[in-house]
This record gives sequence, C-alpha cells and structure tokens, in this order.
Amino acid sequence: MAANPLMTPSAIELHVTAEDRCMARLAALALGLTLAEAVIPSPIPGVKPGLANIIVLLVLLQYGWRAAAWVSGLRVLAGGILLGMLFAPGFWLSAAGACASLAALAAARHLPARHFGPVSLSVIAAFAHIAGQLALAAAWLLPAAAIFKMLPVFAAAALVFGTVNGVAAARLLPRMALAAPAPDRRQSGPCPTL
Repeated sequence: MAANPLMTPSAIELHVTAEDRCMARLAALALGLTLAEAVIPSPIPGVKPGLANIIVLLVLLQYGWRAAAWVSGLRVLAGGILLGMLFAPGFWLSAAGACASLAALAAARHLPARHFGPVSLSVIAAFAHIAGQLALAAAWLLPAAAIFKMLPVFAAAALVFGTVNGVAAARLLPRMALAAPAPDRRQSGPCPTL
C-alpha cells in the first residue's frame, strides 16, 4: 500500500556555507558588543559609542555591502529581542540609524579609496546613524525644536565615536584580511577571529 503523499513529513534542507557561518559569527560578535554597550551607563541619554559598528565596518570592507547589511540587520533584530525592546521606540530608532548608516556606506563605497578609508567611512556612517535616528525622533517622538537643541551634542558624539571606531576598525582590518578567505574560495576559507 502506497503512502499518501499529503501525509508524509517533509523537511526543508538549507545549504549552509562557510561564509554563512562566518557572517553568523561576526553578527554574533556585533550582537555581543551591542549587549555589552547596553549595560554601560551613559551621561547623556541616547549617546552610545556604537561599538558594534566596528564589526559592521569591517564586514563592509572585507566582504562588501550586502554582507554588512545582513550583519547589521541581524544585530538590530536580535538585539531588540534580547534586550526586550523589539518594536519599542528604541528598536525603531536603532533600525532607522542602521538603515541610514548602511545607505550612507553604500554611497560612500564609490568615493576614492585612497581618501576614504576606515576612519572616514566610520565618521560618515556615524553621522548618518545619528541623522537617521534624529529624523525618526523628530517625525515621531520629539518636537523639532528639541531635536535642534540636541543636534550639537549628537554631532559631537558622532564625530568622536565615529573616529574612535574607525581607528579600531583600521587596526583590526589587517588581522581580518589575513584570516579572510580569498574571493575565489569564499565557501571554504576560514572566518577571521578578532
């Protein structure tokens, strides 16, 4: 007697590559930095160093924009879940900042590499991140007058933390480049450890 095809269990099998595992590890590292940053007290509400952006920048420089978008998106989503703020205002502000930062990095990829390295890309991303967050806050949470009063503080924080994170990324990039797989063998190469 033949089994009913509607009653047979089926499984979806996903092919996971070494690069997928590597991106998952880097996203987990970015998530760990996000969680660590969440417990650091901030003297100014809303101002954080954005340590996870170091990982996103390294992924952008080593693997490209698409991989950086995946790492950033996974970090925002998993961070929202683990911090218990999924779909809360903080989650949307983080998502808006990440989207604006990724959009700025997508545009900045076309700038001359000799003038725009990790530090300048990090500063561009930091300013875009703050701009995305403040634009959403102005449209949704705060009056525009309050945003303009906070703008100098947030701009100064973006400049300082963008520079510091860019310097950290520039120092880590050679280590990551040594361990990263060559473009023609990405499926089997090792994942960098930072």
